[in-house]
Amino acid sequence: MDVEVGGGDPQPQPPGGLVGWAAQAGGTTGGAGGSTVTVSTFADFRTQAQSAGAKTILVNGMLSGTGTVEISADKTIRGVGSSSGISGTTLNIEDMSPANVIIQNLNIRGKVGGDAIAIESATHVWIDHNTMSSTIEDNPDYYDGMLDITHAADYITVSWNVIRNHWKTSLVGHSDGNGGEDRGHLRVTYHHNWFDRTFERSPRVRFGETVHVFNNYYTNVNNNADSYAIASLMDAGLLVEGNVFENVQQACWSASGYADSDPGRLVARDNSLTNSGPCEVNGTVAALPYSYTAENVGTVKASVTAGSGAGKL
Repeated sequence: MDVEVGGGDPQPQPPGGLVGWAAQAGGTTGGAGGSTVTVSTFADFRTQAQSAGAKTILVNGMLSGTGTVEISADKTIRGVGSSSGISGTTLNIEDMSPANVIIQNLNIRGKVGGDAIAIESATHVWIDHNTMSSTIEDNPDYYDGMLDITHAADYITVSWNVIRNHWKTSLVGHSDGNGGEDRGHLRVTYHHNWFDRTFERSPRVRFGETVHVFNNYYTNVNNNADSYAIASLMDAGLLVEGNVFENVQQACWSASGYADSDPGRLVARDNSLTNSGPCEVNGTVAALPYSYTAENVGTVKASVTAGSGAGKL
């Protein structure tokens, strides 16, 4: 099994669909208990997202803007139907502990020159049932991250999303030199996401432990010889289990490091690889403090393709 046993009793899986790190240490409830508003212009969306107090914001239509929206604490941002969403801006969740933010059921487009979603120095965020996409460009720097988690952000769950046609997908830990801030934090769960033509960083992790990557579906991660799905670096600790890899250049890096980053630790079990490079393993990782049920890898592809993305709640 290659997983160290930690102390303490596992916490029960919470109701309502939230599984993993965002359910720990008080959980993530977003705007529950507050008012509900519907927005149909980007200006109204920005005003409501940046306002104080618990609130559920229903996004009606595809809203296009610029710059950065600084999302305030205790917010649920949820799309109406299957075709509502946000484009042209960074949804920024920063300097809040807890942030207590849920982003759900949106179509989110990559931001030219920036991140689509940025979580920085913030805790308790749930990114769920969104469809995130951009247009693959020859220049990997045309867009930045689709979902970047940095500066000791913590207690994050990323679940049931479709992430498609993007280069720098999801960074966890932004710099090899930031271990002093990041160690002991950057605890993230990724489950039941569909990563399609995401050519790297799905995720790329520095320092975080334990980052839990289970029951995801990876397809066509093969743009060039350097394409990969998952990387554990700078002594990060990842548990990678029950994932399906199809046409993936390299499923996982760990013991070899990657680029200029030192190796990390990675435990892999019960994954399925078809026409894909190996999932490199290295060392042991700390036990998870929560209970969960990993789906049999034989049903993951069907579950994820049927249930992930906007419009599938």
